[in-house]
Amino acid sequence: MPQHSPDAPDEPLDTRAWFGRDAPLVLEIGCGTGTSTLAMAQEEPEVDVIAVEVYRRGLAQLLSAIDRESVTNIRLIRGDAVDVLESLIAPGSLSGVRVFFPDPWPKARHHKRRLLQPATVALIADRLRLGGVLHAATDHPGYAEQIAEVGDAEPRLKRVDPLGELAISVIRPTTKYENKAQDAGSTVTELVWESRSERNRP
Repeated sequence: MPQHSPDAPDEPLDTRAWFGRDAPLVLEIGCGTGTSTLAMAQEEPEVDVIAVEVYRRGLAQLLSAIDRESVTNIRLIRGDAVDVLESLIAPGSLSGVRVFFPDPWPKARHHKRRLLQPATVALIADRLRLGGVLHAATDHPGYAEQIAEVGDAEPRLKRVDPLGELAISVIRPTTKYENKAQDAGSTVTELVWESRSERNRP
């Protein structure tokens, strides 16, 4: 873990020093056990990935996979995604942010706990560079509607076709969780935005 986590988690990250190179940078929020993280990093070895997760068990599983597969372009942070965005990520520094299957908090009284609220999406937009991508996926219809509404309302983002030419790949592997959701009749919604604001230029 010390080889793959920041030494000073309360200071802005020097990602060039951390990864040992200057490369496009992606932040994955809520990586879970890292199935998508690992597969997408292997498909894009030219991209550096920071995976953020609260739960130690998920990070441990991803760390084991990184070691087993000898993957060099993934780093890990255990913590709250908003804290990471606010304190560790510089404005205009990210080529992409991935948020796959965030907790939908399905009860109405808990909707305020959902991650992708206007303030968080605005923070993500600020951290994206020009042409950077926000890619979200959910199998909860109500949350999909909310994410779409919030993303479309952010003036620095423009909804784009996932099949178009983008700064990073938006092709995800299918996880065990997703297979279970589809078997239960759930439909996965993919939402992709691109940063179109000059204010995001580093």
